[in-house]
Amino acid sequence: MKKIMGLCLALGALISSCNLPISGAPDPQIATAAAMTVQAALNEVTPLASPTSGNLGIGTATKTVSTPTFSQPMASVGEVVNCRKGPGTNYELITQILPAESVKIIGFFSPNYWVVSTNEGECWLSGEFATPVGSFAAVPTVTAPPTPAGGAPEAASFQKTGWTFFCYGTGQADITLSWSDNADNEKGYRILRNGDKVAELPANSTYFAETIDLLSGQSAGYQIQAYNESGESNSPVANITCP
Repeated sequence: MKKIMGLCLALGALISSCNLPISGAPDPQIATAAAMTVQAALNEVTPLASPTSGNLGIGTATKTVSTPTFSQPMASVGEVVNCRKGPGTNYELITQILPAESVKIIGFFSPNYWVVSTNEGECWLSGEFATPVGSFAAVPTVTAPPTPAGGAPEAASFQKTGWTFFCYGTGQADITLSWSDNADNEKGYRILRNGDKVAELPANSTYFAETIDLLSGQSAGYQIQAYNESGESNSPVANITCP
């Protein structure tokens, strides 16, 4: 404030000197000294802070660009699912994916198959039964392997007394199945109970037995499924009901 008042006084003196008659003009050295005083005062005046300066608490905004991160794509299943050499049941079974495990996705086949890596090797998992997580959109698209040559094996047929059973009063039943091995190109046989696989047997098998929980009035339906790399075929259903 003192500097500004001094500036005003110096300006006033200078203006007054300019208005005096020529005959009474001030000494040029005095006028020069006054001008220098004004300039010095101007140089020492502190400029007002900029509205965008940090003094007002407003900093320059910095735009942050996030870099996308990649996470390994994985797949899990809600129930036991077959994983094969190709996209379909006519390909050989490699392994089964269990609900408790998660497998790495390494490829995709349209419209709905994942190629996954397992302890038994690479195999094809149906997307109908799988839940993918991670960056699976970046997985490369693959082509299917050639369809296996040959056809599905001929279905087994139950013998005249192809199944027997004995029901216990405790709610259990002994089941015995026997069938004719009609195929000469099967890789093996699967035992299906009510549509679910309960056992897998080698080629040329013709016999299976088990004990199950079966209360009076309950039924169980059994089928023998012959399979190979080209497909599978099922026997007729053997229906068993405890009296």
